[in-house]
Amino acid sequence: MSLHCGGLMPGGMPQGGGVQLCAPLAQLKREHGPLREQMDAFGREAEQIGAAVDVSDWRQPLAALKAKVDVFVRELNPHSEREEGHLFPLMAKYIGRTTGPIAVMEYEHDMAKRKLKAFREEVERLAEAVDAGRAKEIASLALQAHAILTDHFMKEENVLFPMAENILNAEEKEQLARAFGLV
Repeated sequence: MSLHCGGLMPGGMPQGGGVQLCAPLAQLKREHGPLREQMDAFGREAEQIGAAVDVSDWRQPLAALKAKVDVFVRELNPHSEREEGHLFPLMAKYIGRTTGPIAVMEYEHDMAKRKLKAFREEVERLAEAVDAGRAKEIASLALQAHAILTDHFMKEENVLFPMAENILNAEEKEQLARAFGLV
């Protein structure tokens, strides 16, 4: 089984305008599915924070939301490390890193991580009852991260991964496959 665009690959289908992704790029794209499901679940929950009129203290619902966000972050971190530590440096040799797509991707990673970290820290600091208004402010940090990452995943799937497929050579794709434990 080949890891390269012209050959067969596990789960390989034409993607991103008909570009068939090599195994490591296809893996990164597949990882978005479960991450998106978790993210959408915490997004739906975050939208409900502060909505119920019969809740006077929102600490428990925020703690429950934080538990979901914590699980998501544990799943997101290895994925983003594969991109930042392996894919982005390989692509940067061709398209640079200080401007353009890699700079945007790294900026969005950073912004989403900051929003998630700020949300988690706000919830951890809660010592007194939290009213609906304050709860909504805190939950909005998780919603902002959700919005950033929703757009970010779409850009990776439709632009960055197909671009990587087209610019990386066979040796670099093999290097990615080894780094991701695929060979």
